[in-house]
Amino acid sequence: MTHERTDATLLRAREGFERRAWSETVAALSEAAARTALAPHDLERLAVAAYMSGRDDVATAAMALAHDGYLAGEEMRRASRSAFWLALWRLERGERAHASGWLALAERAVQSAPAECAERGLLVVPVALRAVADGDVVGALALFDEMARIGSRCGDVDVVALARQGQGRALLHLGEVTRGLTHLDEAMLAATHERASPMAVGVVYCSVLDACREIGDVRRAREWTHALSDWCEGQPDLVPYRGQCMVHRAELLRLSGAWPEALQESDRACDWLVGPPSRPGLASAHYVRGEVLRSMGRLDEAEASYDRARDRGVSAQPGIALLHAAQGRTSAAARELDHELRAAHGPVARARLLPACVDTALAAGDVAGGRAAAEELAGIARAFDTPYLQALACRAEGAVALAAGDGAEALTALRGALAAFGSLDISFDVALTRLLEARAHRLLHDAESAGEAQRAAQRTFERLGVAGGAAGVVGDRAAVRGLTSREIEVLGLVATGASNKAVGARLGIRDRTVERHLTNLFAKLGVASRTAATAYAFRHGLIGGEADPEHDGTEMGGTT
Repeated sequence: MTHERTDATLLRAREGFERRAWSETVAALSEAAARTALAPHDLERLAVAAYMSGRDDVATAAMALAHDGYLAGEEMRRASRSAFWLALWRLERGERAHASGWLALAERAVQSAPAECAERGLLVVPVALRAVADGDVVGALALFDEMARIGSRCGDVDVVALARQGQGRALLHLGEVTRGLTHLDEAMLAATHERASPMAVGVVYCSVLDACREIGDVRRAREWTHALSDWCEGQPDLVPYRGQCMVHRAELLRLSGAWPEALQESDRACDWLVGPPSRPGLASAHYVRGEVLRSMGRLDEAEASYDRARDRGVSAQPGIALLHAAQGRTSAAARELDHELRAAHGPVARARLLPACVDTALAAGDVAGGRAAAEELAGIARAFDTPYLQALACRAEGAVALAAGDGAEALTALRGALAAFGSLDISFDVALTRLLEARAHRLLHDAESAGEAQRAAQRTFERLGVAGGAAGVVGDRAAVRGLTSREIEVLGLVATGASNKAVGARLGIRDRTVERHLTNLFAKLGVASRTAATAYAFRHGLIGGEADPEHDGTEMGGTT
């Protein structure tokens, strides 16, 4: 009777494993293990189900027993594969010594396997990752190429999928974007449409989405994030990978301007990933949360989130530098980004930083520095050919032209940015670009077009729920710098190119009073010129009014 009960329990466990009912599988196999010793294959099922349901200690113990069982049965390939996954799990937890030991055991086991076997391909992964860490991306690509050949010859889906994602990531970092994306798409198809292991599927999903984020491929990110969400929802008790999926969803919501939803999703990701044990992706979750809060103007909370990300080993750039610039600490922001950019090698790493470099350079009145960063960004955007990066490059070019006083050139660039942002339905960036467009029209003395652009931005801010529309974006951020309402008015008029005399006439105050307000706001913004103050104000959302330099404004009156 006990034997029959055990057989029925094992059958139930194996069926649960095929359905990816992870908790059910763990319960059934644990029940069977209480009555009899499990075979290595069932121990491996227990390990995988435990890992996928967040029971890491059970997973590592069961996989170690499976490894030992395979060795005892002289199933050397299975022993090597189980040791490989144990090594990766240990690496996830930061247990490098344990991981190194399991990799050595995997290597030892595969020496007794046939010369051509899939497990030899799996063991290329840690070698290739070391090459990437050492900056040898070309060497890593060669290793992933060999891994792909092994996987194809052996017909092993895990090896092929992992190799393709490695090839894709390496090619992107070498600037071969089209080939890289093709390999990443192949990796996704291999992982999702064939019998890949659940761990390989999760690794590939997360890697591909990280790549989409790096190169600004918003369309691909949305498509594959939706697919990852469906995969996660099909496994209700799934623990790993779900948190990373939340991080990607939060980032996409942030880009779309859905800030309350993005904040809620990033909060969920932080809660999910904190564990115990703490899981990969927690630093990214805190960083994205900081980005959302910075967009909302909640700068103190954003800084706290960035600090939590930095505590977990990431630089939190460029977000922390943009936050410092928004607080008026433009010199500190520029230094931070310069340091980060010097350490960034390859177009992927530099593209992530360059838009912020343009922002901070212009905020500090360094038009030449802003132009250099914008030109490098434009070159990368042309090579990558992704609409979001192209939009950022066009907006950067427009902002530089504005800082240089060239309204016509600015309009040409900004229209390109508007088209690209609009095609991606990134409403907040469209609205911010509209504000720059309004300024360009004012430089060209086209008050009517400036007003239309300004009102379009205002409508978008209101639709997105930004308190007070464009003025709401202004008010919260200006208050952080201690600008008075009068100083904001002066800054808004200065941004149109109005002279001190015209500003005074518009506000009904003396020229000397205008000079005093300018001196005060220069000090608060940490800038030294009207051009720098104007660039800073527009790039950081401090102004949103429809000031018209052609209008003398005497009816407004006012006092100091």
